[in-house]
Amino acid sequence: MNHFETKLKTEDNTFREIFTRYCYNPILTAKDWPYSVNTVFNPAATMFDSKVLLLARVEDRRGFSHLAKAISEDGISNWTIDKTPTLESDPSYPEEAWGVEDPRITYIEELERYAVVYTGYSESGPTVCMALTSDFQTFERLGSIMPPEDKDAALFPRKFGGKWLIIHRPIELGAHIWISESDNLKYWGNHQILINARKGGWWDANKVGLCAQPLETTEGWLILYHGVRQTASGALYRLGLALLDLENPNKVLRRSDEWIFGPREHYEKEGDVRDVVFPCGWILNKASGKIKMYYGAADTCIALAAASLHDVLTYIHSCPEPEEL
Repeated sequence: MNHFETKLKTEDNTFREIFTRYCYNPILTAKDWPYSVNTVFNPAATMFDSKVLLLARVEDRRGFSHLAKAISEDGISNWTIDKTPTLESDPSYPEEAWGVEDPRITYIEELERYAVVYTGYSESGPTVCMALTSDFQTFERLGSIMPPEDKDAALFPRKFGGKWLIIHRPIELGAHIWISESDNLKYWGNHQILINARKGGWWDANKVGLCAQPLETTEGWLILYHGVRQTASGALYRLGLALLDLENPNKVLRRSDEWIFGPREHYEKEGDVRDVVFPCGWILNKASGKIKMYYGAADTCIALAAASLHDVLTYIHSCPEPEEL
């Protein structure tokens, strides 16, 4: 019988969280929006014109979602928010009939554009969609790039062996995290399971999905993912880490066997959907080595937590190789 010993234990027998919450969370709520909305949450994050840009999911009182841009010099305060929706459902795209949700942003240097991969909510269920932009004002839609039901997708920023790679989560195939490849960003194939949902009592049993976009480091691609545990009071969303090979992202080098961040504060435990922390974006400041993780809390507001890249890499290197789990 294996004896589990947490790598996050502190001297006072509590648990150290690698990501430290901003003390004035939440940083954005519906009250900050320049037009009437129900909730704001699950923001993508990137750097744009040397500023932090969030593309937040905004839900109206019909229950439909659109995406709205918020920009800040420091990524914490003094946000400039678009006065109208930045990207909303287009009637000519049936895959967006019931709104657009949960974006992830990747800058593609080869194209000199940002790829926004998001969930279109069609009448047949959620599906992965993509749009390209250079200014976050106009978008070239590529439409649905995966059949329903599929979501939680993000693109890698460059090709591998001449192929684009995307991470996504088909819903009807065991709720695992998959990776697929493409020649043209539109048609995808060679689908493989990348990170499986574990079984039994694990914190990430039965359902996992990508959170933020893959983060490139000298040690490999950092993957932040969510695991969902079904409890007597409902679903509980928590976060784990994985590390992929730098030149072959199909290979998982390490995977955390415990969650590293979960709902704890009142704004994470109380809201439209309780007990949820859900990041769709993070940003690495290469000069300082600091990661800012932007997350939706309880499907109601946007919060911020930060970590040292050194601490994250030290932790993930202490985690088991996947076959050891």
